[in-house]
Amino acid sequence: MDVKIEKSWKGKLSHEFEKDYFSSLTSFVKSEFQSKTIYPPAKEIFRAFDACPFNEVKVVILGQDPYHGAGQANGLCFSVHPGVPMPPSLVNIFKERKSDLGKQMPPNGDLTVWAKQGVLLLNATLTVAAKSPGSHQKKGWEEFTDAVIQKLSNDKEDLVFILWGAYAQKKGIVIDRNKHFVIESAHPSPFAAHRGFYGSKPFSRCNEFLTAQNKDPIDW
Repeated sequence: MDVKIEKSWKGKLSHEFEKDYFSSLTSFVKSEFQSKTIYPPAKEIFRAFDACPFNEVKVVILGQDPYHGAGQANGLCFSVHPGVPMPPSLVNIFKERKSDLGKQMPPNGDLTVWAKQGVLLLNATLTVAAKSPGSHQKKGWEEFTDAVIQKLSNDKEDLVFILWGAYAQKKGIVIDRNKHFVIESAHPSPFAAHRGFYGSKPFSRCNEFLTAQNKDPIDW
């Protein structure tokens, strides 16, 4: 199957695109686009990969579903395009960034600047129906993104995986922790952030590790 995705990822994932589950997933997503409003737009489904080629990945942040509100999802987990109000989880991420690094709230919630520095902003499910959270779960996306995480764990060394919340932590079980640095905490959502997300210092901890591996830190 000819999937429009950044070429280094296409080489790494070509065998996944030939599997039966991916064919079924593709048929499902196409039919959903024909009958419903689906986010993100088709051209942004693989934007996390397009913005951060395999060879450049240094950090992986795992999300769950794309945002399901109008105009929110942009293919990067937790991110929204400029001009779109920041969802509460993203506001809390920036609050923790300020506490951790002293950086003020940015003018918008577009995280492309992180992706361009080697941060793979990966949702477990890459599409969702409007106003229907979880509507594209268990259709094949999770199997695909599990394969992505496995490939990163196997083929690269000294990555930082940032796993916020129980869902991401369960998905991260396949990560080889002898090769990679894993940062875990509560999810940044308003329902959970006070349970250990605030004060977890993921940004400085990530950069300390990268610096120790002679890699450029991320300008968060």
